[in-house]
Amino acid sequence: MTYEVQLTGDVDLSCSPEARQVILACLGRGHHTLVDLSKVTYIDSSGVASLVEGFQMAKKKELHFGLIDVSEVAMNVIELARLDKVFPIHADVRARLEADG
Repeated sequence: MTYEVQLTGDVDLSCSPEARQVILACLGRGHHTLVDLSKVTYIDSSGVASLVEGFQMAKKKELHFGLIDVSEVAMNVIELARLDKVFPIHADVRARLEADG
């Protein structure tokens, strides 16, 4: 089963702990997880760290983890950190599922 986590608005130090908790909870239950960043208007290093931790946990548990519909603002930060080469990034859930064939 694949879960979709939607992050919205500013993903910064004030809300990234909650985002981290939700992402890790999905993965902790053994669910493949996609994080929708389409409504993110700002993301700082703490938000990026939450995504990285989710990616690492998924890899350790042999689960799929990816980003979908990444906003331009979020993509700029992800590219600046060169994480666009690390995270699987898809246009939407359908594109992610089609990537599995």
